[in-house]
Amino acid sequence: MTEQTTALVTGANKGIGYEIATGLGALGWRVGVGARDEERREAAVAQLRAGGTDAFGVPLDVTDDASVAAAAGLIEERAGRLDVLVNNAAITGGMPQTPTTVDPATVRTAVETNVIGVIRVTNALLPQLRRSASPRIVNLSSSVGSLTRQADPDAETGPVSAAYSTSKTFLNAVTVQYAKELEDTNILINAACPGFVATDLNGFRGHRTPEQGAATAIRLATLPDDGPTGGFFDDDGVVPW
Repeated sequence: MTEQTTALVTGANKGIGYEIATGLGALGWRVGVGARDEERREAAVAQLRAGGTDAFGVPLDVTDDASVAAAAGLIEERAGRLDVLVNNAAITGGMPQTPTTVDPATVRTAVETNVIGVIRVTNALLPQLRRSASPRIVNLSSSVGSLTRQADPDAETGPVSAAYSTSKTFLNAVTVQYAKELEDTNILINAACPGFVATDLNGFRGHRTPEQGAATAIRLATLPDDGPTGGFFDDDGVVPW
């Protein structure tokens, strides 16, 4: 009998993360809903279950060592291993973020969640991912993290941002470094750009739906064993670093 695939999606109680959980659940996967807020987390789990997803709540603050360790222990207890990790949780840090005026604490806070949080969660769960036959890690990035696009005067990359945008550039670089270290393993790790999605992260100003934003992450979470690693992708294909 084939064992059920298990995934953890961080920040899965709403928005893109919730839709990623929905999409993976539709494949028959067991999905851990990682989120800090207990009420929102359990509401999301109930809604996912009502839609047919085998979902369970994972109390998780990606900025807290003890919380991440407890989450890893919970997944070990529930599933015995992890097949897919989607690092979706992120913050903007608040705007404006012009580099000449930004509070360094704002940059530090964005990096703590968007980069160090990803490293913390990934490293805590790597032992379980290594026990999977086809482990996948997906880091939710953004086109604003592309230095190529940021340096293009004709590209639309949103407001000047010394915290959020640069944290996504940092995350992209970290993704590449993981891929280099893990190149001799069966772990595939990639960055996904969801596009400009209407979520509370941007005051619902985006023109894409969370379901549309989830599509690339779901595709990278379900890559075949000969799929790419260390890449940056959106719906149209490769995003330039």
